[in-house]
Amino acid sequence: MKQFEANFDGLVGPTHNYAGLSFGNVASQSHATQPSNPKAAAKQGLKKAKSLADMGLIQGVLAPQERPDVHTLRRLGFSGTDADVLQKAAKQVPELLQACASASSMWTANAATVSPSADTHDGKIHFTPANLVDKLHRSLEPQTTANILKAIFADSRYFSHHQTLPAHATLGDEGAANHTRLCQAYDQAGVEIFVYGYSVIDKQAPRPQKYPARQTLEASAAIARLHRLDDDNTVFIQQNPAVIDQGVFHNDVIAVGNQNVLFFHEQAFWDSKKKLAELRAKLPGTLHLIEVPSHQVSIQDAVATYLFNTQLVTISQGEMALIAPTDCAENPRVKAYLDELLTMDTPIKQIHYFDVKQSMHNGGGPACLRLRVAMSDVELAAINQQVLLTDTLFDKLNLWVDRHYRDRLVVADLADPQLLMESRTALDELTQLLKLGSIYPFQQ
Repeated sequence: MKQFEANFDGLVGPTHNYAGLSFGNVASQSHATQPSNPKAAAKQGLKKAKSLADMGLIQGVLAPQERPDVHTLRRLGFSGTDADVLQKAAKQVPELLQACASASSMWTANAATVSPSADTHDGKIHFTPANLVDKLHRSLEPQTTANILKAIFADSRYFSHHQTLPAHATLGDEGAANHTRLCQAYDQAGVEIFVYGYSVIDKQAPRPQKYPARQTLEASAAIARLHRLDDDNTVFIQQNPAVIDQGVFHNDVIAVGNQNVLFFHEQAFWDSKKKLAELRAKLPGTLHLIEVPSHQVSIQDAVATYLFNTQLVTISQGEMALIAPTDCAENPRVKAYLDELLTMDTPIKQIHYFDVKQSMHNGGGPACLRLRVAMSDVELAAINQQVLLTDTLFDKLNLWVDRHYRDRLVVADLADPQLLMESRTALDELTQLLKLGSIYPFQQ
């Protein structure tokens, strides 16, 4: 069977806005209250996804969430018509309305943790939606995320879906943004790397002092058990608390891996030497550890450009490409490093730059926008084929965006009942286009 890694990109939702909700995410906070352009954001994401499909990669899309989330606002005591609920929330507790209107599900690296069939005891691909308990606006996503994943990966012969971990800080789980997998080939058992910010049980382990660590060791260990992984193919690494305090809120802001390559900053991990040695021992064969030194790229530059929130993809046998935001090309120090990277003896032979600034301004680069699923051609044939990005679907989605999305949105617009109607109309049409069924509360 042919094996490969597919990328499923989150479609940017109609309420894409800059409310600055994510404490610890420097870009999100620094662009708070600025006008956003949902139409441009959606088209930037689609263009990036289509370019990967044109490179020969398997590319799919994931639907956005229903926003504003009137259902949650009603749970919080606001009543009346939908318009009443929005207006009351905006007047009484605008922060709650902003949380319930966030388009943050576009960053599907946080949607779930995925383990491929080559690693699991039962030979199935396992999915666990992230609980995202550290941020209110993101904690509203898991149920709809689960609905979407089950609508796409529905065949129980090949796919196993788990409940979200209990919604408590002890089990804080941020999904694939803190998980990556290394292997010699996609069809071979690999090593799954779980990166965590702190341990609730281990009181002696260091913790960040300024910003929260969102992923716990306890959550990562629970997912490894759920996915029926062996100790031999798991490594648990603590993120360096010092870089979390500099805005590295997820591991995918400071490291990215693919097959036998791990590309990371030298300050990324705590107890780095010991853990990298463990990784080498568990993954026999050639392993390229590309460690970027601080004197060439500072943490500040890495966070500002999202050098490591790039996609590392296999484009041919033994060759990879880095999918980077244009911000990397615009920073002279980062660009100089990337130019040098192409001359090194590593599998990374190409760098492609994409404009995803609408996402970057809210704290998400190319890697944030996609969920990775290593799979076989047989498993691919078993999914909902309507979500796979083709020339036809690309054109249909662009026309869909043109029909339903605004080109300017400010935080005050979130209380507009017309925006809710526009969003629901768009999502109802999208579920029919992608053959997802009734996945949203308003469709029930």
